[in-house]
Amino acid sequence: MAMGADLGFGLGFWQTGGVSVPTFAHHCSSLRIPPLSSFPPSFARPPASSSSSDYPDNYEASASDYRHTGASSSAGSSSSGTVVSGTSARSRRLLKIREQKTKRELDRLHQYPSWAKVLEDACKHDEELRSVLGDSIGNPELMRKRVEERVRRKGRDFQKSKTGSVLAFKVSFREYVFLLPFPSFVCDCSFNPIDSYIWFEFLGSPTDRDVDLFGSVVQSWYVMGRLGSFNSSNLQLGNSSMEYDPLYDVEKGFQVMPSSFHDIGDVEFQDNWGRVWVDLGTSDFFAIDVLLNCLTVLSSEYLGIQQVVFGGRKMGDWEEGMTNPEDGYKYFKM
Repeated sequence: MAMGADLGFGLGFWQTGGVSVPTFAHHCSSLRIPPLSSFPPSFARPPASSSSSDYPDNYEASASDYRHTGASSSAGSSSSGTVVSGTSARSRRLLKIREQKTKRELDRLHQYPSWAKVLEDACKHDEELRSVLGDSIGNPELMRKRVEERVRRKGRDFQKSKTGSVLAFKVSFREYVFLLPFPSFVCDCSFNPIDSYIWFEFLGSPTDRDVDLFGSVVQSWYVMGRLGSFNSSNLQLGNSSMEYDPLYDVEKGFQVMPSSFHDIGDVEFQDNWGRVWVDLGTSDFFAIDVLLNCLTVLSSEYLGIQQVVFGGRKMGDWEEGMTNPEDGYKYFKM
């Protein structure tokens, strides 16, 4: 009977043999005993100092509390089952992402062009090709664009060696020669900045492509001089340190006397010699430094130059008036 009273304390009835038997709680209600909820909390809950062994583990104060506890236990069990099974939304999403990545990789392997694979293998042993492709490896369309750009700039021969010279060219200026017995007259072979030829001796006869390349360099040099670039009076940043924030005085640059390259002739070629007539105008000799800097790289990388001579009317086997292309004459129109 005590067991039945414990089980029916919160329910009011105890099932035995299929017949509902009134329990102790039912008799209490008939005896007008106040319900449990009207007692102080200390009566329904064990005191904090009491040992938990004096009360059963599933002790509950009321039927409503029992129902809430059962629901919580059931929900906790369901949640625990979800985590263990590994079928959470995040797990399914990660699995789908892995499947899509695998599918894309398989599609790329089956659709990857054979020529792109050949280029990838060649990059392992060719530094120049590797620098051309850069970060485009793995993207066939971008690889194709990089190769086409390289072909447009330097031609189709990837293995072509440098056509320049590993030796530095010689630079000389024709000296002033006084004509005796009239020392006031100066020989026209000396270098005059406003009326002189600049001569170029190449290692070999330049091709049409070399003529265009060399002429473009000289033309660019002239355009910069024409716009006043060669003015040593306004070199504000030339001697400044780049370790600190550089400063440029716009007003000072505006007030400097401008300099200008006055005129230039066509670049002419006969066999392995070339020349160009110049009038530097008010440009400084700084223009000569810029030209020689350009020709230094041009000679070492593309078109070998043996020497550069400033001044003079005739150099080597140059023949004045020979303008027939069949005789080896070429020119670049400025």
